[in-house]
Amino acid sequence: MYRFLLTPRWWAINVFLLLSIPFCVFMGSWQLGRFEDRVDNHRQAEAQVADAKKDTPRPLDDLLPVTKATSGKQATATGRYDRQLLVPGRALDDKDGYYVLTLLRTDSGRALPVVRGWLPGEPDPAKAPEPPAGEVTVTGALQASETPGSNGVTARTGLPEGQTAAISAASLINLVPYDVYDAWVTLNKGDSGMRAVPASAPGGTGLDLKAFQNLGYTAEWFAFVGFALFMWFRLFRREVELARDAELGILPEAAEAGAEPKAGAAGGGKPGDADGGDADADGGDADADGPDAGDDGDDAPRQAAGVSSPVQ
Repeated sequence: MYRFLLTPRWWAINVFLLLSIPFCVFMGSWQLGRFEDRVDNHRQAEAQVADAKKDTPRPLDDLLPVTKATSGKQATATGRYDRQLLVPGRALDDKDGYYVLTLLRTDSGRALPVVRGWLPGEPDPAKAPEPPAGEVTVTGALQASETPGSNGVTARTGLPEGQTAAISAASLINLVPYDVYDAWVTLNKGDSGMRAVPASAPGGTGLDLKAFQNLGYTAEWFAFVGFALFMWFRLFRREVELARDAELGILPEAAEAGAEPKAGAAGGGKPGDADGGDADADGGDADADGPDAGDDGDDAPRQAAGVSSPVQ
């Protein structure tokens, strides 16, 4: 019954199955490993940000450019506050609000964006506290410039004057007439009663969309394994059923077409074809025996009925 497994067609099917299953398992395991690596990087980045608060603050220029190693480190800078901007669409503890961003003009001639704190509600310049006057020294966590459209940073345009969607040199350089550092600092303690904005992990280390894509690909590769096994079992069962039908003498073509048995088989012929033939043969014998019985027996009834007898 299982001899069909030795046919070239089934050799090809079995070889494909034996090769595809290990490949799918390998790819699924690799995607799962990528997801686990991203989770580990996210945890390490969060631990780095927490540990960085205990580090001794270092001058801003010593930590630039911002990398994964320097992101979240404590930085200090001295200068004078200049223009103040509001950053809408920033949530803190699941509450909508906005950042109060003030540019700190340093002795280098460039300005450092400083997030002095967070306020709830819609952006309102009247509610944002004015920055301290004179020369100040700020200390906070160093952060890399934001990229609009990623990590929850809005890519909105056409904002009212005095607002910016992203904290980045590329966005701020169009709003102020001087150079801006390609980095920003969030104060450890909110200024003027505002809530401090916590430092975030470096970009590319969080559980972002790419991490969950790896997890989705993992599920897809293992689903392919189940699908391949299901299709093999379905084909195998069909071949077994056909083999059993062949052993019982059931032709697949006739079964599919709904053909009936041929005429004459199992009494399906016309009356008199088989049995009738015997009757005709017997009748023939009777006719043949009739003349032997004598003419008198045959002629008497015929004469009584007024039927002339045949010419002798």
